[in-house]
Amino acid sequence: MSLSMESAPREVLLFTLEGQRYGLPTEDVRELVRAARLTPLPRAPAVVEGLLNLHGALLPVLDLRRRFRHRPRPLSPSDHFIIASAGPRQVALRVDRAEGLRVLAPGEWDETPRELPGVGLVAGAAKLEDGLVLVHDLRTFLSEAESLELDAALAAPETPS
Repeated sequence: MSLSMESAPREVLLFTLEGQRYGLPTEDVRELVRAARLTPLPRAPAVVEGLLNLHGALLPVLDLRRRFRHRPRPLSPSDHFIIASAGPRQVALRVDRAEGLRVLAPGEWDETPRELPGVGLVAGAAKLEDGLVLVHDLRTFLSEAESLELDAALAAPETPS
């Protein structure tokens, strides 16, 4: 008798944005860093806030506020960046606060909410004692058109100002 995936514990990174909690599967998360100055990326899709230089690698910073329809606000020193994999691409996500890792018991995981209008696919929902937390699937965060637009912006030569 094999153990089904339904009963396997899942681990998620919980974070807050505008007072709402969200989650990411920990297998997508690489590290957490404090917010730092971003470099603008001309011709990038609107969902990209700019570039973060992390250990010499330039990572696109994805604007979760825009994607989740929250009001925009300037970068704050108290913000965190979650460095994660969105499919084959390494990205940074600006969040208000990373809360930490949570191992979900089988009864706390629900795969029902697979697609949300304007947000895209979610991996599922964590049913916690203090509310429901949507766990996002970063592989679907960028549309194909946004991904191609980002590739083109990253490949474009710097134009002198």
